[in-house]
Amino acid sequence: MRGLLGLLLMLLTASCPSWAQGATEVLRRELKAQGNPEYQDNRVTLLPSAREKYDHMFRRIAQARRYVHLEYFKWMNDSSGRCLMNILGERVKQGVEVRVLIDDFTNRRSKWPWTARDADSLRNVGIRMVFFDRFRFPWVNRVSRDHHKIVVVDGEWAYTGGMNVGDYYLTGTDRTGTWRDMHMALEGPVVDEFERIFADVWKRQTGETLDSLRYHAAPRKGGKSVIAVVNRERGRLSKRMREAFVAALDAAQHEVRIVNPYVTNVRSVRKAMRRALKRGVRLRIMVSHKMDVSITPELMAVEMKKLMQRGCEVYYYQGGFHHSKVMTIDGVLCTVGTANLDGRSLLFDYEVNAFVFDPQVTAELDAIFDKDLEESVLLTADNFNTLFDLGQRIVGRVLRPTHTLF
Repeated sequence: MRGLLGLLLMLLTASCPSWAQGATEVLRRELKAQGNPEYQDNRVTLLPSAREKYDHMFRRIAQARRYVHLEYFKWMNDSSGRCLMNILGERVKQGVEVRVLIDDFTNRRSKWPWTARDADSLRNVGIRMVFFDRFRFPWVNRVSRDHHKIVVVDGEWAYTGGMNVGDYYLTGTDRTGTWRDMHMALEGPVVDEFERIFADVWKRQTGETLDSLRYHAAPRKGGKSVIAVVNRERGRLSKRMREAFVAALDAAQHEVRIVNPYVTNVRSVRKAMRRALKRGVRLRIMVSHKMDVSITPELMAVEMKKLMQRGCEVYYYQGGFHHSKVMTIDGVLCTVGTANLDGRSLLFDYEVNAFVFDPQVTAELDAIFDKDLEESVLLTADNFNTLFDLGQRIVGRVLRPTHTLF
């Protein structure tokens, strides 16, 4: 069956229309002009569930020979988090270097946080755990948080996407039900870029410079994916992510599909979506009816209604909480990463997305989108008041002006 699917995808790729190839050329050129590095000959493995991510990533980490670098927004000190830490501990005994970065503010707000005592215990066994931007007296920190999800193993594998580390990715929560998400494993020259991003943040937090030659491997090639990496950081790279999303939307000539948990948008992205609709691009956005945070559903409802009125197809996913951050363009290119389509991600936090120029990977994501439509409701003028009660609609309208300023 896999062979048949692969053949079908190859045939689809071979018959790709010229307008779709045009979107690829336009976006690659624009991302390069923005300063985003591009890498050839990579291999992408999509990991559309926590079970697949954990199985794949934990196995590779358990086979690490030289080093493992991990950078996470949230890493719960629960059974999944401790399982990963135990695997890392076993590798340390074999001489593998392990460095861990976790966002401090988010960790402190976690139901199952890592404490300073935990960090000391881990350092005693050889795992260097560092908290990003320590939350100290007078308890006022920079607004930017480290929303990266990066794992690099021996310079041969890199992992990124929407998933942190925690049990709820496997079990869901009482509030959201089943948790849906998307991650990816990368092989090839692009792995070096994720190591460089990790090393840069690590140096800012610790002062330690990681030798780029020592923490490098000759990556296995053989893949066909071209990948551009867009990294957003406070200060010098602050505009990168929203500029990349705008470029992707402006490059589209036929269809854009988006799955994202928080589509409240910033002004530049909102305008790019409207431009796409105006020139006849089919824009399809999938968001979740159930959410893990308050207020956002109300804000997003008003934003989605405005887009729906302009011709966008908005689908509310009913099968749990869809936390994936995915966009596909014209069936030939896609992006998967950490960035949400809200002000938090596009104006403040550290984010990283891989823009993948590969029709086969894009087709796999589009197939998942089509499958998820079976558990989704199309937003219409008739059902808007049914999906959102009067209180939610009022809150959304009152608060929306604060989000349209950016």
